[in-house]
Amino acid sequence: MESADGTLEWRVWAPKAKEVDLILIDGSHRRSEAMAVEPCGYFLYRGQNVPDGQRYAYSLDKGPDRADPASRWQPEGVAGQSAVLRVSGFEWSDGQWQGIARQDLVFYEIHVGTFTQEGTFDAIIPRLAALRDLGITALELMPVGQFPGVRNWGYDGVSLYAPQQSYGGPSGLQRLVNACHHHGLACFIDVVYNHLGPEGNYLSEFGPYFTGHYRTPWGDAVNYDGAGSEAVRTFVIDNARMWIRDYHVDGLRLDAVHAIYDFGARHILQEIKESSDEAALERGFPAYIVAESDLNDVRLLLPKEQGGYHLDGQWSDDFHHSVHAHLTGERQGYYADYDHPEELLQKVLVDTFALDGCYSRHRDRRHGAPVAGLPGDRFVSCIQNHDQIGNRAAGERLSTLVIPSAQRWAATLLLLAPHLPLLFMGEEYGEERPFQFFCSFEGPALIEAVRNGRKKEFEAFHAKGAEAPDPQSESTFERCRLSWRWEEDPSKAGLRMLYKDLLQARRSWPALRNFSTRHAQLHRGPHGPVILELLRGDTRSPAFNTVQVFCNLTREIQSLPGQERTTLLFSSETTRYGGSRVQGLNRRHLLPYEAMVFGPSDWTTYGVE
Repeated sequence: MESADGTLEWRVWAPKAKEVDLILIDGSHRRSEAMAVEPCGYFLYRGQNVPDGQRYAYSLDKGPDRADPASRWQPEGVAGQSAVLRVSGFEWSDGQWQGIARQDLVFYEIHVGTFTQEGTFDAIIPRLAALRDLGITALELMPVGQFPGVRNWGYDGVSLYAPQQSYGGPSGLQRLVNACHHHGLACFIDVVYNHLGPEGNYLSEFGPYFTGHYRTPWGDAVNYDGAGSEAVRTFVIDNARMWIRDYHVDGLRLDAVHAIYDFGARHILQEIKESSDEAALERGFPAYIVAESDLNDVRLLLPKEQGGYHLDGQWSDDFHHSVHAHLTGERQGYYADYDHPEELLQKVLVDTFALDGCYSRHRDRRHGAPVAGLPGDRFVSCIQNHDQIGNRAAGERLSTLVIPSAQRWAATLLLLAPHLPLLFMGEEYGEERPFQFFCSFEGPALIEAVRNGRKKEFEAFHAKGAEAPDPQSESTFERCRLSWRWEEDPSKAGLRMLYKDLLQARRSWPALRNFSTRHAQLHRGPHGPVILELLRGDTRSPAFNTVQVFCNLTREIQSLPGQERTTLLFSSETTRYGGSRVQGLNRRHLLPYEAMVFGPSDWTTYGVE
């Protein structure tokens, strides 16, 4: 931190140490400065005329060099020296940016390292115009806090305050966010506050950052409510504030909040939200806090007066699981709860949660609770994301698991559903390259543990003997880079056009602005459900203010139910999208996996004549 007179302050919380030295490093020259003891386990040193890039480290009780837990810049990685960085030196040019309204958010999840051949923040910028033209309104970056090596999903981050150097470091991230705003795009960052990565993590030497009182899938939980937790809470809250204040991000996606344990009177999630709102108010446009949670518990979203944390949104997996189970027939692992996916799809479209207090076979107990009347724009749904693809043995995308018409069907239902949609990079053109788990750890024991852990993780999903790729191998990482090829393939080019048209329809059809009123029903044939019907908009005057969606759930031609409809707004199977519905084909029938949309005659049509 720099004071008004140019004095630079180093302040570190290290209650486990009796003394802490600041080590200033210039090449081979090292200078040790004793830090002053402050209350509550903090140590402080003030210096004058310190340049950006000055390397430094901390020594606890004359021990080895350790990186600053709150380092803003790690030029040599998590185990290297920290470097002084004044992030306020960046010249922002987004002063006119006002943000994106929540109901207009269309998320596009990106892994920076595999999104482009270069794998950097700057390399994303040339593709922003195309994403905006597609209809995307918000980039969502998988975690960018400094992690070990150069290949990682980001959930093994160690330096939470330092953007990954191999991606372009702090200035690269600032340039990307600035460019997003110039292109009319919001930028979200995925942050991990439930655990930190194991390699290069020396936080336990400084203080009680972790607690063995609770356990997560990744080891000890972060200490949010035990002895010494006040400084840990401040560490995390300040980190959330930093992304919003210093990097101008439009929001944070909080990873796996079900693995955050806090039984204090004020939950850490509530404090993160409050501090983020304060930081957003200072800069002049909103910051949204969206949580990933598998609890199906809207306490995350409810206002404080109702005992909630008042977050802006949460991921909901039930839509994905229902679609995936229906199209693939998979019932392993958590898909065991989706044995009748057609009925659950109907339920999800109306009630958001499929598991809302009912019995979960996968968990062998009741799970979830009703959504308490909250509108659909408080929930984020998808048909693909990094977890659902990458946590498969081979990392297969939906495009390699289902036929093209089924993929168009899934995309249509996602974009017409009464929730905020999230696309995973490359989904819009049916990318076939996998997205597999990869890392570049250095410790042999950790490398072997990760390999064995991935094999065990897939046991519930795959037949005995299925082999996952080596996560440590560079070739695993390389095969995950996007191909960015669709023009020469009519099916891929058509799918991308379908996404573009339906994202435009979300803006042009008034009924899709209504996230509260919807109705869904199943039409059955001799052997079960054959058509899923979704009604969105003002259901009191359906002829004038609604869209009516009919989705063929089968591989067979099905007759449209009910009276004849004349105003066809959209069909997922027109030749424009790579389908087989040509002009003049009977509109009273749904082709295999076809989705048709009907609505008022004065609304814009897409792909139909």
